[in-house]
Amino acid sequence: MDRLSNTVRPYAWGSTTAIPELLGTPPTGEPQAEMWLGAHPGAPSRLDRGDGAGEVALSDVIAADPEAELGAATTRKFGPRLPFLLKLLAAGSPLSLQVHPDLAQAKEGYADEERRGVPIDAPHRNYKDASHKPELICALTPFEGLCGFRAPEDAAELLAGLGVDALEPYVDLLRAHPEEAALREVLTAVLGADPQEMAATVTEAAAAADRLGGAYAPYASIARHYPGDPGVIAAMLLNHVQLQPGEALFLGAGVPHAYLDGLGVEIMANSDNVLRCGLTPKHVDVPELLRVVRFEATEPAVLRPEASASGEELYDTPIDEFRLSRFTLAPGAAPRDLTAATPQILLCTAGTPTAGDLGLTPGGAVFVPAGEKTELSGTGTVFRATVVV
Repeated sequence: MDRLSNTVRPYAWGSTTAIPELLGTPPTGEPQAEMWLGAHPGAPSRLDRGDGAGEVALSDVIAADPEAELGAATTRKFGPRLPFLLKLLAAGSPLSLQVHPDLAQAKEGYADEERRGVPIDAPHRNYKDASHKPELICALTPFEGLCGFRAPEDAAELLAGLGVDALEPYVDLLRAHPEEAALREVLTAVLGADPQEMAATVTEAAAAADRLGGAYAPYASIARHYPGDPGVIAAMLLNHVQLQPGEALFLGAGVPHAYLDGLGVEIMANSDNVLRCGLTPKHVDVPELLRVVRFEATEPAVLRPEASASGEELYDTPIDEFRLSRFTLAPGAAPRDLTAATPQILLCTAGTPTAGDLGLTPGGAVFVPAGEKTELSGTGTVFRATVVV
């Protein structure tokens, strides 16, 4: 078992206070958006096994002996890499509106861009790898986001309530067409509109949302961060979701979404594939986006943990690349045996529990190689990330 040192990413949308408050460190005044835990090449966790080599990247440790670190079953199923990335995510302002491809789309898109010679670091490249990127966010504080399309009639009512003449054609489309066609045509029209005309429409809609408040308040806030961005109108087509601590949101392929505010534990398949729909200065590839988005109204997949006799509370998802669960350890409780044939990352979010012989505090984490004897004891809350084999 190895204590992990982890990198905090300073993306502009990050909260300046949420992660420092959890870690018990002074804020720097700069955004601290995500703390990455895992073996992603962009910012792998580091560990020191006391062999004189000092801190080394977890990705290098795994690459040196994949089967010893990941176990035979994990290596056989996912290859010689950790198939998930765990994060602390702290949104202080809205993230980009985005969607992720399914596995077949990712493989096809990656192969196509490789065949066309699109540089892997090109700003207009859509597919950085051939993997899908399902994800799960579990709220540690009240957490706000957007997820999946509203029913067209509900989206029409929301847009109509703004009283903006330029939105009336979208309202008519949403009311007159079958669900899939309505959502597709309106999103296509919003993202394909003349930029100056759309910026004026967004400005007028934002002023109306600010004046009306209530259900419109989230969109007024989004517009303050992204003035004139067509993603502000696209956001109104989506369900507004408010999670309470302990609740989670699962985001499968093709589901448009954005996080708006709050602190959470996020886990995802270890991929960088993102198609953006707006609320970003980055490239928006509308034709490819429309190929990936699933145009269907959905209820957000809000999850609550399912408790077992062992005290493990599981966030059940249909994904094998990751499995997230939670342990809430009460004073005097017996130690929990977490020994498993798969690799694990244990992340403390409250209290002072002990993993093996390593004490943890909030934000502290350990990597447990497959098959290593592991006990969890003490008092606090610990999230367990592993895989399904």
